[in-house]
Amino acid sequence: MALTLLCLLVSLLLPEPVRAQVPQAAQAHKRTLLRAAHAEWGLGAPVAVLAAQVHQESAWRPEAVSRVGARGLAQFMPGTAAWWCERVGLTAIDCQPHNPTWALRALVGYDKYLFDLAPPRYGARDRMWVALRAYNGGLGHWQAEARATGLALPTRPQVDAACGSARRAAPHCAENLGYPRRILIELAPRYASWGPAL
Repeated sequence: MALTLLCLLVSLLLPEPVRAQVPQAAQAHKRTLLRAAHAEWGLGAPVAVLAAQVHQESAWRPEAVSRVGARGLAQFMPGTAAWWCERVGLTAIDCQPHNPTWALRALVGYDKYLFDLAPPRYGARDRMWVALRAYNGGLGHWQAEARATGLALPTRPQVDAACGSARRAAPHCAENLGYPRRILIELAPRYASWGPAL
């Protein structure tokens, strides 16, 4: 009994990334994610961040459906999935959010699209923060919040502070601001062995 309590105490003293494990289900999709990430972003792809995002979105469950209708590993909403498929030239039949390969390619591609739209004056980490906020809550909301700052060149923290002052309802800000924080700070370190974070 004393040994069990000692082990429990020691495990609680370890930092979260050391205690946390990558879900076993993630291993089945690792190669697909790596291929998609390297094809879209190059060899320096932020694989750890992308894997952490899938972890956050669906816990690596291809059959996942959210309470609002988002589907698959990447939790694409039906409208976003249809838009993305049209953008990349896929037919409606080939637009398959529950297909793990489709979902991972779509997540990686959509993140790169959003990252590229983030202000180039920001560093890579802030641009990824913007991409993740946009993935979670819509690029239009982020852009409206940037305008709501009233500044010509707002910093990423200034835009974050404007959350809820434009089109997005203030009660949704905690989730939207917490989304990149959880992915970049809490979850990405778990996937450090998969590739770089940024």
